[in-house]
Amino acid sequence: MTGQRVVDHIVECLAAVGVGHIFGVDGANIEDLYDAAHGRDDITAILAKHEFSAAAMADGYARAGARLGVVAATSGGGCLNTVPGLGEARVGRMPVLALIGQPPTALDGRGGFQDTSGRHGALDATAVFAPVSRYCRRVTAPADIRTALPEAIAAALRGGPAVLLLPKDIQQAPGPGRIAVPQRPAPTVGDPQVIARALRRARGPVTIIAGPQVARDDARAELERLRAIVRARVACTPDAKDAAGTPGRGSSSALGVTGVMGHPGVAEAVAAGAVCLLVGTPLPVVARTGLEPALARVPVYSIGAAAPYPPCTHVHTDDLRATLASLVAALSGEGCPDHPCVPEVSGYTELQPPAHDGPGVRYREAMAVLDRGLPAGTDIVVDAGNIGAAAIHYLPPRRDGRFVVALGMGGMGYSFGAGIGMCFARSRRRTAVIAGDGAFYMHGMEIHTALQYRLPITFVLFDNHAHAMCVTREQLFYGDRYSYNRFGPSRLGAGLATMFPGLAAVDVDNAHDLAAALAATTGHDGPSVIAVECSPDEIPPFTAFLDTVAQPADQKDCAHVSTRT
Repeated sequence: MTGQRVVDHIVECLAAVGVGHIFGVDGANIEDLYDAAHGRDDITAILAKHEFSAAAMADGYARAGARLGVVAATSGGGCLNTVPGLGEARVGRMPVLALIGQPPTALDGRGGFQDTSGRHGALDATAVFAPVSRYCRRVTAPADIRTALPEAIAAALRGGPAVLLLPKDIQQAPGPGRIAVPQRPAPTVGDPQVIARALRRARGPVTIIAGPQVARDDARAELERLRAIVRARVACTPDAKDAAGTPGRGSSSALGVTGVMGHPGVAEAVAAGAVCLLVGTPLPVVARTGLEPALARVPVYSIGAAAPYPPCTHVHTDDLRATLASLVAALSGEGCPDHPCVPEVSGYTELQPPAHDGPGVRYREAMAVLDRGLPAGTDIVVDAGNIGAAAIHYLPPRRDGRFVVALGMGGMGYSFGAGIGMCFARSRRRTAVIAGDGAFYMHGMEIHTALQYRLPITFVLFDNHAHAMCVTREQLFYGDRYSYNRFGPSRLGAGLATMFPGLAAVDVDNAHDLAAALAATTGHDGPSVIAVECSPDEIPPFTAFLDTVAQPADQKDCAHVSTRT
C-alpha cells in the first residue's frame, strides 16, 4: 500500500527529528510501518531476531548519542518481549520510542487473536506498558496521532521510553495531514553556585564520582576542565567507565570504578578527602556498595538529573554539559579555589580474587589481551555476569570510544542488540561485544543480524559452559551441594562458523591464540566471533563473593580492603 496513511505520517515525522533507523521484528499488526519505511531514503528499518534485542538495539542507538531510538513490534508475545528492554531504557533514562502494533479496533473485546485492548477480560497493553515507560497512549482514532506522536517523542527526549499502541486499522487509515515536528524540550539548567562555594572552601582533596549522565549529555570535556581546576581525583560508576579516566581525559587522576565491581582505593580516597562531588549519578546500590561509611565522613554534593540516594546537597540539571561549564566558569579567574590539594598517590588498586588454575584463559589475563588488542576508537558493550564484572573491573575504555554496560535491569543478552544499535548510530564504527555463553544462549542469534548487515562487530564470547555467577553462588552460599547451572560442552566458534556461512568464527583456549584471533578480526569486513574457553569455577572481581571467600595469607591485606569496598 502507498499513500499518506497514518504510518506514512509517523515515519515522516521520525525522519524529521533525525531518526535514521527503526529496529524491530515484523508481523501482521506492524507490517504497515515497515511498508512506510521502505518507501523512504532517509530512514531504514532493521530486522532483529527477537523483540528484546530490537529494544536493546534502540537503547544502544540512543546511548551512542542520546538521540531517539525507535523499536517497532507486533501484537501479542512480540510486543510483550520488548518489556525488559524498555525497562532498561527507563532506568537508564534513554530516549526510546516503542511503536507497538495492535489488532484492529473492531476486534477489541471480541476474542480476537492477540487482543490487548483490556476489554471483556482481554490483556490490557496500556496497563502492561505504562509502568515501564514515561508515556503510554493507545491511539484509537486516526486524528489522535497529531497529538500522540509529538507528545510521545517529547516525553522520550526528556529521558526514558515512550510507548504508542497502534491498532492496525488506525495505522492504515488516511492520515490527518502533516504532523508538527516536536522540538527537543528545553532542559532545566541548574545553578551550581552552592557547589562552587563548597569547592572554593575545600581545605583538602576533592573526589569526583562521575556517572552515565556525563556521557549522555556529552559533558566529558567539561568534567575534565573541572577536574583540572580543583585538582580532583576522579572515579566513575560501573556504567560510566567512559565518562572519566580515559586516555587523554585525566587518566593520571583516575581512581577506577566504584561499587560492587569497583576498586578499593575509591572508598579510601573519598574518606580522606575534603569534599565528594557526584556528577551525573544517583549512586544506586551497585555503584555505592562499600562507599556509605566514607560518604558519611565528608560533605557530599551532587549535580545531575536524578537526586542521589545517599544524603547530599543536590543541584538538579537536565543539561550537565551546560551546568558543568557554568561551574567551571564560576571557579575560574578570581573564583579559582585558594587551596587546591593534590594527593601524592592516586589510590588506584584492584580487587584480588583467589588464584585459580582451571581450564582455559583467566579473566584478568583475557582482559589484558583485549586491552592490548582493541584499537583506539573501538566501542565496547559488556553483558552481565562474571564476564561483565571482569570487564568492568579490568578493561579500560578506548580513547574516543564508548564503554556501555546496562546495570538497571541487568538483562542477560542485552549486549548483542545494544552493540548492533550502537554500531548503526556511530556510522558502523568498530565495536566489541563482550559476553558469556549464558548471555549468548539467550540472545546471541543477533550475531546473524550483524552478519546480515555486515557490521564491524567483534563478538568475544567467554565460554565457561555455565551460568558461572550462579555456579559461584551455589558454591559459596549453598555449600556446593549441587549445581543447576553447569551446561554441557560446546564449541561456539566452530558451531557459528558452520551455521552462518561467511562468518569468521574461531575457538581459542589460551591467551596467545586469543591475541592472534583478535588481531585478525580488527580489520575484518563484517562481524567476527572469538569464543574463549574459560572456567566456571573462577571467582570474578565481585565484592559480594570476595567477602565470603577465604583469601590466602599473602592476600589478607587486600582481602581486608575488598571487604570494605
